[in-house]
Amino acid sequence: MSHIRRFDHVGITVADLDTVTAFFVGLGLEVEGRTFVEGEFLDTVIGIPDSRTEIVMLRPPDGGTRLELSSFVRPEHEPGSPGLVGGMGEYEHIWRMAYVRGPEGIIVSLAERIG
Repeated sequence: MSHIRRFDHVGITVADLDTVTAFFVGLGLEVEGRTFVEGEFLDTVIGIPDSRTEIVMLRPPDGGTRLELSSFVRPEHEPGSPGLVGGMGEYEHIWRMAYVRGPEGIIVSLAERIG
């Protein structure tokens, strides 16, 4: 098994694409594009025949790793529940961190180097 050398993008499947997109835009990511994907490629990659998904590509302001949000048109997706997690903390005077829970139970760790 080969090891990961880098991430060009990370994908998350969600039920409510607009709400989750707004959540990540609120964190500072920018929408790079939005489109539908279906056909042989998608069926092969995800292993679900006759699937159709809508995707939104988001990028951080520094142009780093992209975030791909996708929501299935076919088959239907089951939603989860959002909420809040903890507070802000500082780790060894180097990192300021917080965990935030977005729509559908997504938990995102935010970290800012401060030292």
